Amino acid sequence: MMRKIKLIWDFRGPAAAKTAEHHEKHLKEYIAIEKLPLNITGFDIINDMHATAWMVVTDEHMITVRDALKPHRGEVAS
Repeated sequence: MMRKIKLIWDFRGPAAAKTAEHHEKHLKEYIAIEKLPLNITGFDIINDMHATAWMVVTDEHMITVRDALKPHRGEVAS
C-alpha cells in the first residue's frame, strides 16, 4: 500500500477562511486536470486569523505536486 502525504497551505489574516476555501477549489481543479489517483482535499479553520487548505497525494506523486504547487508544509496522512 502506498503511503499518503497531506500537503498543506497556510493562510493568515482576516480573510484566511475564505482564501483557504477558495484555494481548495483550485486544488480540486488541479487533481482533475492532472488525473491524480486520489481526490481528497479540504480546508480547516484554525481560528479567525488562520486557516489551511490541504490535499492528499500518494508518495509517487508527492514530488511532482510539491514542485508544481509549492505547499507550505506536509505530513504523513492518517
